[in-house]
Amino acid sequence: MQQNEAQLRAVAHREGPMMVLAGPGSGKTTVITNRAKALIEEYGVKPERILVITFTKAAAAEMRERFGRLMGESCGVNFGTFHAVYFKILKHAYHYDAACIIREEERYQFFRDYTAKLDLEIEDEKEFIDGISSEISLVKGERVDIEHYYSMNCSEDDFKKIYRAYENMLRSANKIDFDDMLLLCYELLTQRPDILAMWQNIYEYILIDEFQDINRVQYDIIRLLALPQNNLFIVGDDDQSIYRFRGAKPEIMLNFPKDYPECERVLLDVNYRSAADIVAAAGRLIAVNTKRFPKKIRAVHGRGDAVRVLEYADVKSQNEAVVKELLAYHEGGGQYRDVAVLYRTNTQPGALAEKLMEYNVPFSMKDSLPNIYEHWLAKDILAYIRLALGEDGRALYFRVMNRPKRYLSREAFPEARVDLAKVKQYYHVQAGKGYVIERIEKLEADLRLLARTSPYAAVNYIRRAIGYDEYLREYAKQRRIPEEELFDIVAQIQEAAREYRTFPEWFAHMEEYREELAKQSAGRADRDRDAVFFMTFHGAKGLEFPHVYIVDANEGITPHHKAVVSEDMEEERRMFYVAATRAKSALTVTYTRDRFNKKQEVSRFVTELLTDRTAFRDGAAVRHENYGSGVILQVRDGKVSVRFDKGGTVRTFDMEFCLKNQVLTVGTEKAGDKY
Repeated sequence: MQQNEAQLRAVAHREGPMMVLAGPGSGKTTVITNRAKALIEEYGVKPERILVITFTKAAAAEMRERFGRLMGESCGVNFGTFHAVYFKILKHAYHYDAACIIREEERYQFFRDYTAKLDLEIEDEKEFIDGISSEISLVKGERVDIEHYYSMNCSEDDFKKIYRAYENMLRSANKIDFDDMLLLCYELLTQRPDILAMWQNIYEYILIDEFQDINRVQYDIIRLLALPQNNLFIVGDDDQSIYRFRGAKPEIMLNFPKDYPECERVLLDVNYRSAADIVAAAGRLIAVNTKRFPKKIRAVHGRGDAVRVLEYADVKSQNEAVVKELLAYHEGGGQYRDVAVLYRTNTQPGALAEKLMEYNVPFSMKDSLPNIYEHWLAKDILAYIRLALGEDGRALYFRVMNRPKRYLSREAFPEARVDLAKVKQYYHVQAGKGYVIERIEKLEADLRLLARTSPYAAVNYIRRAIGYDEYLREYAKQRRIPEEELFDIVAQIQEAAREYRTFPEWFAHMEEYREELAKQSAGRADRDRDAVFFMTFHGAKGLEFPHVYIVDANEGITPHHKAVVSEDMEEERRMFYVAATRAKSALTVTYTRDRFNKKQEVSRFVTELLTDRTAFRDGAAVRHENYGSGVILQVRDGKVSVRFDKGGTVRTFDMEFCLKNQVLTVGTEKAGDKY
């Protein structure tokens, strides 16, 4: 590919710091590889003095391969991840080897064993451990004082106990984790000037890909290594920084010109990937963020297919429509592999996956899709149903005996097979336990009724009449989880049950679904299979597809309901931007007006895709859906004042409300009409 002027400027940079802002599809990998080539061939830099860093082994291997094709060989240039480079430094100083790094399964087992000792009420063990593990990484990466850290997964006291126990285990076993690798490297280089000078001399030129994903300690080490010449060449896009939960913050990239006032800046503003309409829509969306480098990205391709925004009554209607479009596309000669279906979280798309299976549409998952029927909430609901159908295993009773609270003790269930008459007898002989017997009798009556209902009615009865929803509210409060997360999953289970008349039919479907997910998981490595790509916004980063569907574009999903502060909301918008810019030729965004019997609002990001906010300025002609045409007198502090032609009436509106609901639009058409 012939390089454009901005790319040539970046490649030709000689010495000192440079920041290359690389928009989606702008050829950043081409710039990095050609920059390394230019250093060697035009400026006489020894290849071994060049260090190219990226974030994953796969990305480093791809960069090395592309550079090899460019040069005919790798020429001795160092390509690696942050962790690989920093471990190399530690290995040289402390003679570490791979055995010193704790394995992920060891780490998981420790958290599993230790949290069991704390006797925490944890239902989704993996989710809890993943959350705690991420928090510990965040604390270490940000070098946060543990005394002032507020845990998102458990109480502060419990988090401190887990954190300190984990650290003690690592020290006693002479192990380090990946976060320690960074911290120890930073300490080594700050405390040993001689060692720092050696590595500074080895790595004279440092090139970093995906710089927006860097965290604080990684950046601090790089700044040390780059001294004194500061031949630091960073390439990234602050608008694609979507790993805040790992400690990556766009502020690091935004502050780079302050850290290096002498740095040169280049904007790669040509998108070679997407059609012009997609580039324009994505630009309107991301321009709403305030903490970013302003940039105008232009496309080399024509308009392409229209950006479509489609509304559906409910999730079922949406899923059926998407599947039918995929079938029609394939029957028309298109390949499934040209299409990606993207979603915000991996708990969303279970119903869509089931619909794809129903119509025999093959799909490929980058990561395994959780089986909703194996979620602990589903196991609770199914335990009630299986007990109602006559099963009497003690394990089933243990799952639900205190959900909701019935004050039942495990000691009342001494046998593998449970007879509730014996359980009542156990409490008969104990003074003051009549209220427990009443609850057992209520449970017996509930199970008799459940046995006579349909699957959908059974789930509804468990939630409302038995009191399972109330239990979930208490559990969510205890675990500091938004109760909506739990209710959304239960609602999905209930909605799935609606399709089946009898429990055996539903159970048979669960087994088929499990088997199909296993097949999908086994086939993930088969890249030649013609299948629709199915992945989260995060999973799609760095990829591109001719056709992209973004599904469930509703408030509370994208942006996620956890996004309450402005920093979180801006990251949510960046995630949507990343998803939209994966599309080359066609982008379709779908949303619903109802989700499992709950009214939904269209995502604000949909409106932002379609609406050019800069067009709302003093003197612009506008049209209101009720008041007709008029002229904007003033836009200030989130308010827009309009003088309407009819009667000269002046009215002031809330800008966000007008944009979100498209009641006030520039010109005579609604902003979305041309789409």
